[in-house]
Amino acid sequence: MQHATPAAPAVRETLERLLASQTFGRSERARKLLRYLVEREQAGEADRLKGFSIAMDVFGKDGDFDPSTDAVVRVQAGRLRELLQHYFANEGIAEPVRIAIPRGGYVPAYELNAIRLPDVSALKLDGTVSADRANDASTGMPDPVLPASATPTPSVARHLRFFWMAITLVIAMLGVLILRQGSSALLTGGGDMSATLETAGATSSIASSAMADDLPLVHIDVKAEGTDASRVAASLRAGLSGFDTIDFIGRDTVTDPADDATSFIFDILPGPNAGDITIELQSMASGRVLLSRNLTPADSAPAAVEDRIADMLSSALPASGTIYNYIEQTGAPNGLTQCLLLNDKYYLDQNARTHEAAYRCLENLANGGATSSLVYSELASLQVEAVSDHYAYPPNATIEKAVEFAHRGVQMGPTSPYAHRAYGYVSSRLGNTYEAIRWMRKAYELNPYDLGMAAAYGYGLIFAGRYAEGTPILAHAAETFSGHSTWWDYGLFVGEFMLGDMNKAVAASMALRTTATKSHYLAARLIGAKVAGQDNLVSTLLDELNTKFPKFAADPRATFVERKYPADLTDRLVQALRAAGLGNAS
Repeated sequence: MQHATPAAPAVRETLERLLASQTFGRSERARKLLRYLVEREQAGEADRLKGFSIAMDVFGKDGDFDPSTDAVVRVQAGRLRELLQHYFANEGIAEPVRIAIPRGGYVPAYELNAIRLPDVSALKLDGTVSADRANDASTGMPDPVLPASATPTPSVARHLRFFWMAITLVIAMLGVLILRQGSSALLTGGGDMSATLETAGATSSIASSAMADDLPLVHIDVKAEGTDASRVAASLRAGLSGFDTIDFIGRDTVTDPADDATSFIFDILPGPNAGDITIELQSMASGRVLLSRNLTPADSAPAAVEDRIADMLSSALPASGTIYNYIEQTGAPNGLTQCLLLNDKYYLDQNARTHEAAYRCLENLANGGATSSLVYSELASLQVEAVSDHYAYPPNATIEKAVEFAHRGVQMGPTSPYAHRAYGYVSSRLGNTYEAIRWMRKAYELNPYDLGMAAAYGYGLIFAGRYAEGTPILAHAAETFSGHSTWWDYGLFVGEFMLGDMNKAVAASMALRTTATKSHYLAARLIGAKVAGQDNLVSTLLDELNTKFPKFAADPRATFVERKYPADLTDRLVQALRAAGLGNAS
């Protein structure tokens, strides 16, 4: 970068383009924080940009805010830095000014971009560059800074707009085409990316890819007033902006509501009693109320509101939630929405059939040029499942392929909780405990309103041998959200089993009764039945394990070692299985 200081108007123009960009389109918190930091610095108030004032002005914290126990400012600043880096490496690669938030503080820094496109004022009408300007370019001299009075003529300004529009379109088209080439090569195991890009049909490919990546649109409309309503609205916006499974439209009101079956709105309304606030989720096409929660003043208090919003959003927004269920019932799922529904069905009923359906759907999207990080992060997780459970599809599944998918997911979604969770899951299967916990903790920090991320973090801690840390996190998530996946219950069984609370371990094992296609799930049920004194069930489960999983029944230790279980967990499970009568469990 050049080290000249950009003029204030250039900084403001860059800020407005950045806030309107696709990169920042789904993060209301990041947009609000960036605008605040830049505008305060530009107003000469850089000394005001401290954690405490930011917490109060941007995130609505009160005078009791303690930065040592509440990391909201640090977490959101870290996310903002990642978004800025992603923007200037992709959408904003040709921006004349770059904005950064240096680590260790919150005061923005600005630099002129070394990547310079031709200056429109030096272009002739035929698009060529004047000789004088060409000579300047050849010597590497920086462009002179024009005084504020030297504004371009209307004609030049018009050419400038057309020029930037053309450049933006070219960059966007090339980006999508490159991603499409890369994803196809990754899925087919091909080599280097083709040196030439086919331009015929590029427009239709981009359009079809965009449609395939479409997610449910979610709006918000605040119709209640007061401090509590503002706090609820702020928490709801923060939560909505963190979910990968929806596209959040960060406006308070909708003047022209969409009428398709995949658009929804959260209304924040006055409640039935004084001080109450009601939140309703409606289909914008039918007007049907899909979810309604009434928050009392105690629920809306600073100490409680985030948990209440997390509970509601975790019930509504994931593929197992209210919105996706409604879309499936109305016959509207397509593209990525359909794939996520199939993916959720696999995790609720894990077998080769549901796995292949989900994998093929996502694979088709990737081969078609999908640009959503969700596609690749979920393919990474499914690739691991194929390796662990020896599914026939995809053929030749490997952990190495899962790593490639996970890496691509994080590259395409640097602030995606799902992508980070998938990378953590893959790392755990590689036996890299430190990396697994690091990635899963990052996923949890990126969206603390998604109880699925909390569950994954707790699960990761448990299978890293940190039972006392992970079990309460996973237990809280499971107790809050009853529609969770089966793996939550298995993680709870392991955690409570290793902590010695056998009543809770038995209860968690009973929740696994609908899944008989996993040897370790059946093993957990067998241990629970033995502890509970259910002799008939013990006999049934022993027969089932010996019949369906003779290899596991003969040597359960080998399976636990293969799955990278901690040594103390492996020993305890093998001892419990031996006590339950599983052959000569070694």
